[in-house]
Amino acid sequence: MRFPVRCCTAMEDDDRPRLRSPGGHSGAASLLSSESLDSYSLDELDARVGLLEAEIARIRAHRQKTASHMVAAQALFRPKGT
Repeated sequence: MRFPVRCCTAMEDDDRPRLRSPGGHSGAASLLSSESLDSYSLDELDARVGLLEAEIARIRAHRQKTASHMVAAQALFRPKGT
């Protein structure tokens, strides 16, 4: 018995477009803000704060890198004499 060969593989979850909420927020952050924290212990809350602070630092570093890249691109493509 032969099985049909698929021409394409399914997209990995990381490759899928991020869902955007009606408020314009995207990704997991919008989901986190609506989650109830009532069931978390103090230790779990502290661990969660640590993870979120690390993620904020990662996002800020990436934002700075992106902003620097944009400034360099604008300088490169700026009309001469301005």
